[in-house]
Amino acid sequence: MMSARNAILARLEGPKPIEAEAAALLDGPERPAVDDGALESEFLARLALSSVNASHDRIASLADLPAAIARYLTDQQEPLTLCCPPDPRLTVCDWSAFTLHADAAPDEGATLAIARRGIAETGSLIFETSPIAPMLPNFLTLHHIVLLASRDIAAHLEDAPLPGPQPRAHYWITGVSGTTDIEGTYVRGAHGPRFLHVILLQE
Repeated sequence: MMSARNAILARLEGPKPIEAEAAALLDGPERPAVDDGALESEFLARLALSSVNASHDRIASLADLPAAIARYLTDQQEPLTLCCPPDPRLTVCDWSAFTLHADAAPDEGATLAIARRGIAETGSLIFETSPIAPMLPNFLTLHHIVLLASRDIAAHLEDAPLPGPQPRAHYWITGVSGTTDIEGTYVRGAHGPRFLHVILLQE
């Protein structure tokens, strides 16, 4: 047991640096501050972080989606070929400029997916599996193009639970994968897409 003299000295000396640092962490906020009135801006700020490394665009309506994807693929010097999910919501779009297919190849160039939700705190995207939302194409492609409605951006991780019937599986993506295992050089897309491009639907 600590003697009375040592206890008094400990109080006079105050906490050791490591103890003070631990106390500061415990006393701090449990989650990052997010401006609930600017969720889109907060989300985009996280997308731009080097740890997430995603680009973005905005569209006013779903009819504008093909033009936004064409703009992105052209900027990336990629052909207008797209692995597209069989989602009925996409039938309102004019895809006449594209070569579309539903089955992804191991070297797929570009895939479109629709995120169920975005998380402003981390820049994460939440997807669910279903017959109209296959999971595999999202991990085979070079360019992962994601449609996300601005209204589906939530502030924090705790806000992520999806209402309604639950899918067989859901998964989260926060940026592209990377590794430094290869001669200590950072490599993007080591275990999945190399590029992530988010298109925000603002209707």
